[in-house]
Amino acid sequence: MNMFSSFIKKIIPKSFLNRFRPIYHYLFSFLAHVFYGKASNKIIVIGVTGTSGKTSSVYLMAKTLNNAGYKTGYTSTAMFSDGNNEWLNNKKMTMLGKFFTQKMLNKMVKNKCVYAVIETTSEGIKQFRHRFINYDVVCFTSLYPEHIESHGSFENYKQAKAKLFSHLKNCKTKYVDGNKRVVKIKTNLSKINFNKVKKTIIVNGDDEHSFFFSGFWAEEKLFYYKGDFADKDENVIFYNNILVDKNEISFDVLFKQKLSSDNGMTNKRVSLSLLGEFNVLNSMPLLALSVNQEINLDLILDKLKEIKNIPGRLEIVDAGQKFLAIVDYAYEPVAMKKLYNTIDFIRENRKEKGKIIHILGSTGGGRDKSRRFTLGEIAGEKADFVIISNEDPYDENPLDIINQVASGSKAVGKIEGENLFRVLDRREAIKKSLSLVGDNDIVLLTGKGSEQAICVAGGKKIKWDDRVVLRGEIINKVV
Repeated sequence: MNMFSSFIKKIIPKSFLNRFRPIYHYLFSFLAHVFYGKASNKIIVIGVTGTSGKTSSVYLMAKTLNNAGYKTGYTSTAMFSDGNNEWLNNKKMTMLGKFFTQKMLNKMVKNKCVYAVIETTSEGIKQFRHRFINYDVVCFTSLYPEHIESHGSFENYKQAKAKLFSHLKNCKTKYVDGNKRVVKIKTNLSKINFNKVKKTIIVNGDDEHSFFFSGFWAEEKLFYYKGDFADKDENVIFYNNILVDKNEISFDVLFKQKLSSDNGMTNKRVSLSLLGEFNVLNSMPLLALSVNQEINLDLILDKLKEIKNIPGRLEIVDAGQKFLAIVDYAYEPVAMKKLYNTIDFIRENRKEKGKIIHILGSTGGGRDKSRRFTLGEIAGEKADFVIISNEDPYDENPLDIINQVASGSKAVGKIEGENLFRVLDRREAIKKSLSLVGDNDIVLLTGKGSEQAICVAGGKKIKWDDRVVLRGEIINKVV
């Protein structure tokens, strides 16, 4: 079917395709849905969307559910799983084509998964990739300006994500047995023997756009907030009293109404074995989902703590060196600032703070050019040494991108050749960082995380993994 889609694109004039693109995307979404046996009708489907946090939220949700005994498959920016096998996303896309996603859902059903967690993007929604997926729960993590060039405006970007939430009302009702397996209902009378899966919206209540996304129809709505318990009418989860130490993050969660062991409130202490206070926020969709799905919360909390890292997200590369090496996906300003909050905490808790050597770049292909200066500015302010290198130039001149990022670092006082370097080749940039590093320093490599390729002109991809290359060069240095 993918070959057929490619063939259609080749034989039909581009001008015609552009004019009828919505119909084209809609039609192929429907064909994929039918071709793979309407798989999303046979499994509980959770969609996660937002500007940031969605990949980590998907991973924490899927891995924890799976480890808790609820077989789960997922698709995300970082990784894929069909329930039996798990592999890195090497496609340079989050929500892949209609046939891939439907094929994955079909595999999950065949592998007897009870949950499917789908990272759902605005780009995917724009191309109707969500349209014939029967979602049961949709989660909103955050919203701020992203992909503006693609969508034309922030309002268009917001409205694209909104289509996922409006789509929920069109999704068919499912019933499950005591093991969360979707069952086929033959008569209305047989419904009483099974549990209805409520169509649910889960929302980060602290985001300024939360009321917009929670305004769509749902049979149940759950909100999570940071702060003290407040008198609210809706089902609410509050998290507070966050404590960060070297090895874990702990925090309190307070559940109102849904768990009613004590006047409508339940208090739990949660521990995460992860770096980054922002992972508290990333874990909240999972906690809300476990309440919504009536899964044993203590079991979920135990299994959540077992997760030690998220691929390409604040991932430590340890090859026996004395300095700290970290790879992170952060590619836009808000995520970069959150990352540096964690780096600052790490330094504050070390006997010798050491230097920060930061390697970064920015993506080409017309993707949010305005952020390039800001990324360079943040790195210039926070790092001791800044190395600007190639990331994913696509059809743009990579040197132009590097220069635009470097201009931000220069604006805050970094000096070319002293503490600011432009190195086109990403491997050479890593080598440069290792020539500057001391025993107590931190090497920070951002922008790609666990991605498996560098995208260059002409649609070509160069095989690449920041973590693998960094580890190899560290070993070369140590040896």
